[in-house]
Amino acid sequence: MQLIQENEALQTNDEENMNLWQSILNDVQKHGNPKLNPNKQIVVLGDNESGKTTMVAKLQGVENSSKGSGLEYAYINVRDDYRDDHTRLGVWVLDGDPSHSDLLKFALNEENFQDTLVILTVSMTTPWGILEQLQHWSSVLADHLDKLKLDIDSRQNRRQSMIKKWMDYVEPGDELDPASPMKRSSRNLGDDDNEDYDSSALPEGTLTTNLGLDIVIVVTKTDYIQTLEKEHDYRDEHLDFMQQWIRKFCLQHGAALFYTSAKEDKNCDLLYKYLTHRIYGFPFHTPALVVEKDAVFIPAGWDNMKKISILHENMHSCKPDDYYRDVIVQPATRKAVNRETELIAEDEQGFLARLQQISFGGAPAPGARLGESPMRPGPITGMQPSPRKLDGSKVVSTPGGEGVLANFFNSLLHKKTGSPNTSLVNKSGSESLPDKATMRSDAAAELDRLARGGKKPPAPSSVNSSTSSGVDFNASDC
Repeated sequence: MQLIQENEALQTNDEENMNLWQSILNDVQKHGNPKLNPNKQIVVLGDNESGKTTMVAKLQGVENSSKGSGLEYAYINVRDDYRDDHTRLGVWVLDGDPSHSDLLKFALNEENFQDTLVILTVSMTTPWGILEQLQHWSSVLADHLDKLKLDIDSRQNRRQSMIKKWMDYVEPGDELDPASPMKRSSRNLGDDDNEDYDSSALPEGTLTTNLGLDIVIVVTKTDYIQTLEKEHDYRDEHLDFMQQWIRKFCLQHGAALFYTSAKEDKNCDLLYKYLTHRIYGFPFHTPALVVEKDAVFIPAGWDNMKKISILHENMHSCKPDDYYRDVIVQPATRKAVNRETELIAEDEQGFLARLQQISFGGAPAPGARLGESPMRPGPITGMQPSPRKLDGSKVVSTPGGEGVLANFFNSLLHKKTGSPNTSLVNKSGSESLPDKATMRSDAAAELDRLARGGKKPPAPSSVNSSTSSGVDFNASDC
């Protein structure tokens, strides 16, 4: 009997030991050091020129960034020295053009919803548009999520997870102090306990728009604050007014806030550390930074309306609830208009008459040198003197084919007044002139010869106008 009791006791101890080891194994499996999840990703949204590409390049550790279009994909190498593991964190960058919003379905869908963190970017170079841009991209994201065929329970669990992360935030350095006002829970950030959290327990204005996604607001190009102060008369109260509105937006969406400057390398490394902390659970020990106006950092879970109200003390010319655009006004821009001088073209017949007078009339135009062509710069070499009258009706044709040019210009001057099929006839009733095509060809050849400064053909022995040019050129024709 005693032997049986001893065996039962031993069996009971073995079962207890087995249960103990099983409990330890389950705990290690749940809270141990698993491999980095290769399916994690970031989706970056924001207007064009808001610094999305430069920010991603900084996270990658790359100096030169190439801007794409539509939906761009990149990745960040993430290494965990503690676990001796590494992976690639995918990054999707959506173009700021509203027509590309439909491409978001390729980056964020039902399969990767739970593994996605969203970054909304705005730029300090356009401070008047910051609040509108944040509201716009939040609306785009919310509309896209509503179109996804997400399981109701899955999305509700994600919302509960966001509430839990906010309420479980612990100020760095206060993890071991049970009396710390920032220590709300002893649970770790990575726990996935299926415990419901009452959203009514959240502080005022917190997570009123709970999309079930981790969101980080990044204000880029904060080095431009110096330009705003010098050129646009921005003061500390303007910057505080902007910051309190942005922090209210972050509070509503449960988002973290970063002021970054890639030019001055402010908060870029801190952003990388915070992202890996939120996505992979890496240690993070940096508290909130609110002193430097161009390097603000507000972690998710730290802020509340009471802390935001501290900024109100510095506002004298505006009120915290004033309309954003009434205080942060977009400056008027004046675009220089280049007006080209209007040139009125000279009448064709007047131009040809003047050109004929210059070339053959013997009287140069005012300001023109003898033998200078109005269509070409510089004098034309080889130009012969104008024909001179021998009597009241006859004109001597000068050598070099200038009679051909005279006929050409006469035909142009009379093309509108005369009949289209009527040939010019000399006053003596001789044969009609050659057709216009031949005449223009001869004239073009003669002009080309004069422009090249070629040698003139020998003058004909006769000065009879009917044999040299086949036309009587009267003063009345000019």
